[in-house]
Amino acid sequence: MLIRRRKAAANRRRMATMLARSGALTGLRLLRHPKRARVLLARSRRRRNQQRAGGKRSRLKSLWWLALPLFRAIFPRQATALAGAPAVMRTGAPMEPLRFNAFEVRLAESEAEVEAAQRLRYRVFYDEMQARPSRQVRALGRDVDPYDAFCDHLLVIDRQKMNEDGGAAAAVVGTYRLLRRSVAVRHRGFYSAAEYDLEPLMRLPGEIVELGRSCVEAKYRSGGVMHVLWRGLMAYVQMHDINLMFGCASFHGTDPRVFDRSLSYLHHFHLAPPSLRPRALPLQFVRMDTIPRSGIDVQAAMSELPPLIKGYLRAGSFVGDGAVIDRQFNTIDVCVIVKTDLITAKYDRRYRKQASEPTGS
Repeated sequence: MLIRRRKAAANRRRMATMLARSGALTGLRLLRHPKRARVLLARSRRRRNQQRAGGKRSRLKSLWWLALPLFRAIFPRQATALAGAPAVMRTGAPMEPLRFNAFEVRLAESEAEVEAAQRLRYRVFYDEMQARPSRQVRALGRDVDPYDAFCDHLLVIDRQKMNEDGGAAAAVVGTYRLLRRSVAVRHRGFYSAAEYDLEPLMRLPGEIVELGRSCVEAKYRSGGVMHVLWRGLMAYVQMHDINLMFGCASFHGTDPRVFDRSLSYLHHFHLAPPSLRPRALPLQFVRMDTIPRSGIDVQAAMSELPPLIKGYLRAGSFVGDGAVIDRQFNTIDVCVIVKTDLITAKYDRRYRKQASEPTGS
């Protein structure tokens, strides 16, 4: 009997110590309420076990997302189911395909078509422009990131190639990635926010869209595919009643001195008004005004601009304040802003006229 009492007292002291550490009860209250103490002790143990299990689950989850790209390459359907997301997330009403001669422009309608756009991006950005892929991106042979899951992917499809190869996914020759504000606010925000303070744009009323990952297959760059992409983009703008387009456009290379004339030209002649002017984040800010306005050879500066930036300027675009060096993609980025009501009359008339012309089957 004495031994049992001593063991019981020792057990109560042990429980008192454990509960005191957990903050549940003091030793004195334990001695007065041993049954309640045992209940609280069991509850405390369950809570600790749940926390430990949760920590293991969160670590496993983080490892799963690191391995997901490779898993998707081997088991695409199973990975999509496990990820809990549809292959192509619909962000609005479907867009009717537009046909122009040998080309069709529309939004991606399947995971295979999104992956075709990602493979095209890989060929252009990584193979041609020497961007630095992560291990997962290199293993997949596709330019992928988390934004792809909820962006719209505008595609130009070579219809002749589609008929020969038996599917649209094998015939994607141009692409744009589009992210509307109404979608971005429900997910990760805008991609460009990693380089620019977008607060001036976020204060604007109405819908805005971020343009990104624009590229065209090398052998199609002189065949009007970029114009077809712009036609599709204008249809998308009208469909979603978009007031403003913006995004990062790039110079190939990471030495700003090579592009000082073009960057200075953009700053002095196309700087956005303050109400529309994103600014490069402080730690990434690169001056664009190294040459004074009076010292710029405008024609020479224009000739040095990348074709995409020239196209934006013809559409009436502005640029933000400061450039950003993107070492992963081996580029210097500038933020381009286009108010859709400022698109030049020339472009507006041209696209409206051509959109109304018959294009054949």
